Amino acid sequence: MRRLLSLIAIFLLVSSLFASAPEQILVNGGSFLMGTTWREEGVDIEPVRQINLNYDYYIGKFEVTFDQYDFFSAETGRKLQEDAGWGRGSRPVINVSWWDAIDYCNWLSLKEGLPLAYDFEGNLLDGTGNKTSDPSEVEGYRLPTDAEWEFAARGGSLSKGYTRSGGNSVDSVAWYKSNSGNMTHPVGTKAPNELGIYDMSGNVWEWVSDYHINYSVSEEINPYTDTFSAYRVKRGGSWIDCPVGVSIDVRSKGLPDHTITNLGFRICRTKP
Repeated sequence: MRRLLSLIAIFLLVSSLFASAPEQILVNGGSFLMGTTWREEGVDIEPVRQINLNYDYYIGKFEVTFDQYDFFSAETGRKLQEDAGWGRGSRPVINVSWWDAIDYCNWLSLKEGLPLAYDFEGNLLDGTGNKTSDPSEVEGYRLPTDAEWEFAARGGSLSKGYTRSGGNSVDSVAWYKSNSGNMTHPVGTKAPNELGIYDMSGNVWEWVSDYHINYSVSEEINPYTDTFSAYRVKRGGSWIDCPVGVSIDVRSKGLPDHTITNLGFRICRTKP
């Protein structure tokens, strides 16, 4: 009987760990230059401009792992995501759509008694459940905005101006085409950036909240793109990309129902 009670206690402890939100890092608000400094065919679609974030937020220390996402899938009756035969555990979850990612965020919010961050159409919601375009008003767990993601990847106010998140040496900070063995790797096995965040360059691309449109040339405060587009933004590059593809200022796009083996996500939450 005593052994059974011990096993139950261990099970409850492990379950509570998987049910809790992934570990997060505080990013203090600040200003930075956002955009791409290199161009293809002379087309200036992502001009560098000043971004001001006047609030603090938390962002996942790591990409969401299979362990964390599998617990969500089991609890909500979802089919487990395919792992391409590479293994699960602490590898970043893959084959997740944008819709899957925000469902996970809403589930985390419900687990902690927080207001939902998204409605059924994917709009951001403030603390009272009304649609908002200001991420500082959102109380629940969500995907980072495009600007939040880049500011955190650059190291926030501690940034040293690296080309990639955590340093200029791609082999030190990123799993990419030349060192990945054509697969993902457990999170946190490369060097972190200035804030202590891992894998923001390489391993897997990461969904963010914004629709994908061309950047504005104007200075912006707390930007979030809710202008409809067929695509959502992806950031960070992945295990299959070249060194340039895992640079901080590179972004891509994907249809929100798209799933693939080099795409996952990390969570975010505005500091209360």
